[in-house]
Amino acid sequence: MKKLLVIACLIGGSISPLLAQKTIHVQNPLDENRIELIEIPFAKFSRHFGVDTIFTVKDKTTGTTYIHQLEKLGTGVPQNVLIQVPVTANGKLQLVVTADKPEVYPSKAFARYVPERKDDFAWENDVVAFRAYGKALEGTSEDAQGFDFWSKRTNDLVVNKWYKTDDYHRDHGEGLDYYSVGQTLGMGDMALYFDNQITYTKHYRQYEVLDNGPLRTTFKLIFEQQDFAGQTISLSKTISLDAGQQFNKVVVELNGQPSKTTPIVIGLVKRGESNPQYDYDHSDSSLAYWEPNIQNHGHTGTAVIIPRGKVTFIPNDVKQFLLHTTLVNGKPFTYYNGATWDRAGKITSADAWEDFVEDKAEQIKKPLKVKLK
Repeated sequence: MKKLLVIACLIGGSISPLLAQKTIHVQNPLDENRIELIEIPFAKFSRHFGVDTIFTVKDKTTGTTYIHQLEKLGTGVPQNVLIQVPVTANGKLQLVVTADKPEVYPSKAFARYVPERKDDFAWENDVVAFRAYGKALEGTSEDAQGFDFWSKRTNDLVVNKWYKTDDYHRDHGEGLDYYSVGQTLGMGDMALYFDNQITYTKHYRQYEVLDNGPLRTTFKLIFEQQDFAGQTISLSKTISLDAGQQFNKVVVELNGQPSKTTPIVIGLVKRGESNPQYDYDHSDSSLAYWEPNIQNHGHTGTAVIIPRGKVTFIPNDVKQFLLHTTLVNGKPFTYYNGATWDRAGKITSADAWEDFVEDKAEQIKKPLKVKLK
């Protein structure tokens, strides 16, 4: 009996530190598998686990190491801990933190100002790439208004390479830029909407890169103050793109003096087909559009999701689908825009894209639940 008691004590002694170990609990409230970033305030994380900026995050059960990023939001000091986690449908995950030095991983998200291409601002992750047009393009024969989408079928980052070769309108195996924006909002940009007329602002004038990988890139585009319809409008757009995601998060900050509100539209350029393949879901204000095959380059899918607020769908504009809403001046307004290319192999049909967009809208409503224990 004494031997059994000693063994039991030894076993209990070996197990108790494990049971007492502090963990991160992640729960998926949806019936679908998800790979996303969770974010935890750095001060709370550091205090809970007793670590500074040097640590490693692992799966408590399998020992798998998960990539993390210290998000600084342009402050120079950590504000949040970002961790990319896979969680099964309705599943749970437990993570542990050690004070080990983390491995260095290739960045999966990147953004930069491109002065060599007429003030473009380009950003990408491991599945999609985008750009916004700058001052040097304004008023030229090449001028365009909204966001551009680059069709890529590689997990490598391509922005620097494609700009360097300056031959990205042809597919050399990694994808190409065949998306045409013109005088539209392109891939989910926004414009003012006074008296039921689209009013474009000037292109961005300043930028700030707030974070630049490895898991999330965040930057701010700042626009010149302008007068429209008796209002003095100041505007900025803060855009975040996470690794592995098709969608950007866009936070618009608009002030329009002396008014308290400002009408806007968010748009997706049309391609002139007689029966466009699109789906608008009124319940979550999501719009998915599947473009026709253009010049045998394949199909592009584009989408916009507006999680909150009263939204009106305007399908009958000749050039673009529009979602109309009204912003409260001085209050941040958040929406999501995204795209896909069928030749990337992930989403290859209109039905699949519509389902994907609906799932994304649901994920925005019901994020992964995170607790420190």
